[in-house]
Amino acid sequence: MSYAIDAELVPWLDMLPKVTLVDYEALLAARAEQSQLAGLLPAYEPTSPVDVRDTVVPGPSDAPDVPVRVYTPANRQGPVPGLVYIHGGGFVLGDLDMYHPHVLRLADELGIVIVSVDYRLAPEHPFPAPVEDCYAALEWVAAKAGELRIDPARIGIGGESAGGGLTAGTVLLARDRGGPELCFQYLGIPELDDSLDTQSMRDYVDTPLWNRPNAIYSWTSYLGTEPGGDDVSPYAAPIRATDLSGLPPAFVTTCQYDPLRDEGLEYARRLAHAGVPTELRHYPATFHGSSLVESAAVSRRMFADEVEALRRGLRI
Repeated sequence: MSYAIDAELVPWLDMLPKVTLVDYEALLAARAEQSQLAGLLPAYEPTSPVDVRDTVVPGPSDAPDVPVRVYTPANRQGPVPGLVYIHGGGFVLGDLDMYHPHVLRLADELGIVIVSVDYRLAPEHPFPAPVEDCYAALEWVAAKAGELRIDPARIGIGGESAGGGLTAGTVLLARDRGGPELCFQYLGIPELDDSLDTQSMRDYVDTPLWNRPNAIYSWTSYLGTEPGGDDVSPYAAPIRATDLSGLPPAFVTTCQYDPLRDEGLEYARRLAHAGVPTELRHYPATFHGSSLVESAAVSRRMFADEVEALRRGLRI
């Protein structure tokens, strides 16, 4: 299938990583390649000092502690907003280093404290391990708000791809468990629907970086069973939630040639219908992960929109 991809992105298609997830051996190879890619990504130099430290937070019951990376701007004045950041990678890839430049830039530009979560990956650790790790990190941030000098009334959560799906699941857990309170959720190109039955998911079998075959492996690994069953939890696949009321304001993004496009559009529609203040940004001629091409005008616009959405949502 041919795709009318943005002209600034086309020259980069052959240079972007090829992610082909067909079995566990292929996954291990993809993880090795991503580790190498992390070292090749351009470093970000903050305009003001940002303290970066790795630590661990108490894990879910009977589970290991959760590694996190805390970003603290040195020149902040008084308590500032806090953001729990959840990396992407189809539930099976990604780590703190892979997303470090992006998170560091957000902390620098916004002047906020960010806690990036190194949750356990599937298939070694299927649902509910990843989302419970993210919830444990959120609980820690809320409990340690004073120590972190975070304003407890301005705690948000966000992520991209699987990180967007885990964000949505963590937000549902926070509502249903009675806290912590959240003021904002950022759902970037989120992975939300295990049915694999939207039009974009059915048709986009060969799109760059992410496509239907990868999505099938992703969901099978995360759920530990065939996706699309009758008993999948909404905390795993948030599109299955029947009640989206009472959730924090949301900012949702989608890309045109992305198999996840339609589930993101549908989730944003349902959030709005449930009375949740929801803003949606759809980017034409883009594909899942095309923002890796930072020099493209559409990628610069996507990042600027993310920063502005966080600025508004966290009341900076």
